[in-house]
Amino acid sequence: MRRAPWTLLLAGATLCAAAHAQQADAPSAPAANGAASAAAPEAAAGASPAPSDAGADDNGAAAAQEEKLYLDAVRALSEGRPDEATGKLERLLEKNSLHAGAWLDLAISHCSLGNESEAERMFEQIETRFNPPPAIRELIAHYRKSGCKGAQVARRAMSFKLGRGYDSNVNQGSSNRFITVGSGDKLSQVELGPDSLPKGDHFNVLSGDFNQPLGSRGMLLIAQLRALRHSRVDSQDSSSGLLALEKPWSAGTWNGRATAAFGLVRLGGDLYQRQGQLLLRATPPVALGEATSWSLTAGYSGAEYPTRRYYDSHTLDLGNTVAWSAKRASVVLAAGVLADHGRDSRPGGDRAGWYGSANVFGALGDKAIGEVGVSRQSWRSDHAYSPGLIDTTRRQDTTQLRASLQVPVGTHSALQLELRRTWNRENIPLFRYDSHAVQFSWRTDNW
Repeated sequence: MRRAPWTLLLAGATLCAAAHAQQADAPSAPAANGAASAAAPEAAAGASPAPSDAGADDNGAAAAQEEKLYLDAVRALSEGRPDEATGKLERLLEKNSLHAGAWLDLAISHCSLGNESEAERMFEQIETRFNPPPAIRELIAHYRKSGCKGAQVARRAMSFKLGRGYDSNVNQGSSNRFITVGSGDKLSQVELGPDSLPKGDHFNVLSGDFNQPLGSRGMLLIAQLRALRHSRVDSQDSSSGLLALEKPWSAGTWNGRATAAFGLVRLGGDLYQRQGQLLLRATPPVALGEATSWSLTAGYSGAEYPTRRYYDSHTLDLGNTVAWSAKRASVVLAAGVLADHGRDSRPGGDRAGWYGSANVFGALGDKAIGEVGVSRQSWRSDHAYSPGLIDTTRRQDTTQLRASLQVPVGTHSALQLELRRTWNRENIPLFRYDSHAVQFSWRTDNW
């Protein structure tokens, strides 16, 4: 069961204060189990009394280790991994049996796992050993009343989105009606047919997301479905589905999440793409302040095109993301490098590239949420796209601007207006295109 941050802070601060007051005459206890969640480093630091028989340097190092172990356990609890939190808290109590916060959190971890008898034993120990204040006694009574059935560690979530919009170039048609092909002095100008030129059309889109926690170790099953239908250009109708497993991990002072995913895309009624992906996200042990976070990513994906096998590819992605949050706004910056290895028969051969993005989210008034973002992706091929026909080595640069406004409607729904503008600039005129799109959607969350 998850508690609100203010409840965590109250629990950690008040119980630790009570324990500290009794530290001088508290009896020694077996380092087996314990408990309390503090949502702030200040509360956790206050909950770790330093040993009295060590020097100043050893004192500081031991306290820092205890604080780190405690914060890792609190994070595991907040992310729905009570079994992982239990192991960390037990190790902490082996080092410091008077850590009142760890006693309370460990009891709550056992309660979340359904170990009612062990949780009750520890609740009784907390009441007799630390004489907790009324706020902590109320918290303990709340968990006792829940019955410790272990069914509230995490819950599934579903969301759906239904939208209507217009795109000025649904087929990514070329911005150039005439192109030059050939090699050397054998060049000729060709006029593109109507299917290769931009086609604007209205569209309907329906998407759904489903997240299901698996067990108590934080593993998550993710399913996503999306269907796009156009009013006239049905050759660009598409359907896609993705199934993924996501699992948290930790190694020393590093932690993150690992994801394995598989997806299918249908285009114009035919299977267009099969894709598998492995993604590793890691948070470095760097203190950047409460408002800033930094993560690293490493991904590998393989894509197959059943009707165009010469486009099959394997892509490596190395990136990082920095996020900054304030009371009413947040900024997310991302950048990375790409390496794409294709079949020998793929036009242009292998590719290398990079990407970058910046997104700003902010509250507008009391309810509305606004977002503005810009992204850029660049690719550079190894050799000529099609020797004898298009001798140019392809250079692709795609820039997109996006803006959206979201207004809540009721408890679980929102209306969203989204604008997109795309510029695809290439040194091969055949592939240059522009587009702009507008979409109005209704979204419902937290089912």
